Amino acid sequence: MAKKEKKTAGQEKESSLTAIKQKFKQSPALYIGSVFILVLVTVTFVLGDALSGGIGTKSAEFTFGYYDKAPINWVAGNMFAQYYSNAYRNAQSQGYDPNESWISYQIWRQAYEAAVVHTAIMQIMKRSKYTVPEKTVDRNVAQLPQFQDNGKFSRVLWNQMHDQERRLLWRQTNDELAKFTYYKDYFNLLIPKAEANFIALMGASTRTFDMVSFNVDEYPDSEFRYFAQENIELFGKIHLSKITVNNEREAKRILESVKNGTTTFEEAARSQSQDNLKDMGGDMGSRYYYALDREIPNIADRRAVVSLKQGEISDVITAGENFVIFRIEEELIEADLEDYTIFEGVRYYVRNFERGKMEDWAISQAREFIGEAKKSNFSDEARSRNLVVDSFGPLSVNYGGIDIFTSLESFSISIFNSQELGTLALNENFWKTAFSTEVNTPSEPLVQGKYVLVFLPTEETEAGEDYIENIASMYSDFWLNGSDEYPGVTQQSLQYYFINHKEKMVDNFRDAYRSFVQ
Repeated sequence: MAKKEKKTAGQEKESSLTAIKQKFKQSPALYIGSVFILVLVTVTFVLGDALSGGIGTKSAEFTFGYYDKAPINWVAGNMFAQYYSNAYRNAQSQGYDPNESWISYQIWRQAYEAAVVHTAIMQIMKRSKYTVPEKTVDRNVAQLPQFQDNGKFSRVLWNQMHDQERRLLWRQTNDELAKFTYYKDYFNLLIPKAEANFIALMGASTRTFDMVSFNVDEYPDSEFRYFAQENIELFGKIHLSKITVNNEREAKRILESVKNGTTTFEEAARSQSQDNLKDMGGDMGSRYYYALDREIPNIADRRAVVSLKQGEISDVITAGENFVIFRIEEELIEADLEDYTIFEGVRYYVRNFERGKMEDWAISQAREFIGEAKKSNFSDEARSRNLVVDSFGPLSVNYGGIDIFTSLESFSISIFNSQELGTLALNENFWKTAFSTEVNTPSEPLVQGKYVLVFLPTEETEAGEDYIENIASMYSDFWLNGSDEYPGVTQQSLQYYFINHKEKMVDNFRDAYRSFVQ
C-alpha cells in the first residue's frame, strides 16, 4: 500500500479548533476574558431582582464577618446581596427549593464566601493604591446592555435610570475592573507557559488508525496440552492430612506421640493443630502437586513428602513460621490429561501462573499477521484471518485524556468499553507505539489486558502555528479554571486561602445567619 502524504490543517483544523473551543466553553475560567465581557457578567444582576430571593423585607445592613478589618456586610443591592440573588436563582434553576433550610444555608454560605473574596481583593488593591482610570470605568459602563439602543449608547436610556442606581452601577463596575486586574496580574504569574507550549505541541499532529486485536484467551487447547506434557508432574494429585503448630519442639513431641501410638493422627489434629482443618482431623483433601508450594515451600521437603507411601507420616516440615506434620492418605497419582477435570486444572494453572506463555502465543500470532500484511494489505490480511478491523481517529497524543483534545474514549472500538479505553489512554506504550509507527505501516504488537493490538496509522495531519498558539492559550485558561486533571490556582483555591487566613479573617457567618436569616 502506498504511503499517504501528510496534509496541512485546513477545514479540518478549523472544525477541530471549533470543537475544542466548544469543550472549553463548557467550563470557562472565572474572571478570565475581556474586560467588557467580565463587566457584562457582573451587571446581569438587575438591582431590583438582587433585592429579592427569599429574604423577605429585610433591608438593614448586617455584618457576617471581617477581612483585613473591612466588614463583610449584607446590604440590599451590594455585591453580597447580588451574589446571594445569583445563587438563589441558580438553585431554583436546578430544581431545588431555596427556602428549604439546608438549601438556604448553602446558598447564603456560597454568597458569603464570594463576598469574602470580593472584600479581600478590594482590600489588597486598596493597600496597593491601585485605582482604575475613570475613563476606563466610564467606557465600560457606557457599553453595558441596559444603555444600548441598536448597538449604540443611548443617552435617553441613561437618563431613565435613577441617579443613585447609576452611581451604584459605576462603583460596581469599578470594583469588578479592579478585581479583573488583580486576577489577570496574579494568574499570569502562575500560568505554566512551558507546560502550555508542550501540551499544545501534543495536538500539533493528529492521526487516524485501523486496528486488529488478538485475544490472549483464545490460547488453543493444543498449547495447554503441550505445556502439561512438558510439566506433567505439576498436575499429579495427592491426598494429604496435616497437623500445624507454631512451636518446633511441640511439633516434634506430637510426631513422637503419633508414631509410638500414644495418640492417633486424627486425635492429635483435632486437639492440638492450630489451623482451620483441625475439626476435620487435619484432612486436606486432594491437591494438585503445584498447589503444594504454599503448604511446603521448600522443594526438597515437598519432594520428600510426595514420595511417601499411603499411611506414612512425614518429619516435621518448616512452613514459614509454622511447623507441619503430613500424613499420606492417597499417594501421588500422575496426571491423566484425558481426564476433563485434570485438563481444566491445566487451563487454570496456565491462565493464572503462566499467562506470559499465553501472551507470547498471541504476540506470535500478531507478528505473523504483521509479516503478511507488509507483503500484501492490512485489511485484506485481516479479512483472510477473520479479524475485525476497528477504525478510529483523528486523534492527537492525549496521554491521560486531557479535555482540551479529543479523548480516546470518544471513539467506538469493538473490544473495549469506555472504561477500558480510559485505561488504554493511560498506557504510555500505546501512545509511543501509535505515534512512532510510520504511516501505512503496521505497528509492533502491544499487549493491553487480554488483547494484543496491532495498529496501522492510515493518515496524519499537521496543524499550523496559529492552531498551536490557540491550543496553548486555551490550555493556560483551562489550567487556571481548575479541571480535575490540573487543579491549578482557581477561584476556589483563592477563596479557601482568604476564608482560612487566620490573621486577617474574622468569620461570624454561623451566628449572623442564625440572627439575620433564620
